[in-house]
Amino acid sequence: MDQLGIETIVNEPFETVLGRVPDALKAEGFGILTRIDMKETLKAKLGVDFRRYQILGACNPPFAHRALGADLAAGLMLPCNVLVYELDPETTKVVAVDPERAMAGHDAPELKILASEVRAKLARVIDAL
Repeated sequence: MDQLGIETIVNEPFETVLGRVPDALKAEGFGILTRIDMKETLKAKLGVDFRRYQILGACNPPFAHRALGADLAAGLMLPCNVLVYELDPETTKVVAVDPERAMAGHDAPELKILASEVRAKLARVIDAL
């Protein structure tokens, strides 16, 4: 199966990695707009236990502005999701959306260029972890 995003496995505990992701994003001009704790949400809504799993909604305002300027429907792909989840107590996986893949069906040249630029930034975030 093709990967849905840009990913890495870090041989460190979940909390350690989760604590480093915001700084790695900030180094590439992203801030975190949203944070969804799936473990907490699934426990509260369904009463089920789930692994530690957070969805971070990252935004780079200049890139978001460019995307929306090219096509208002680009807002469907904002913010860029970054997943951080526990594989085991000492191993964490981090996956960032692949904007090139997300925009693959779009014809606007500006969005294709933008997707490539954002992908490069998110790949550097993943590599920094």
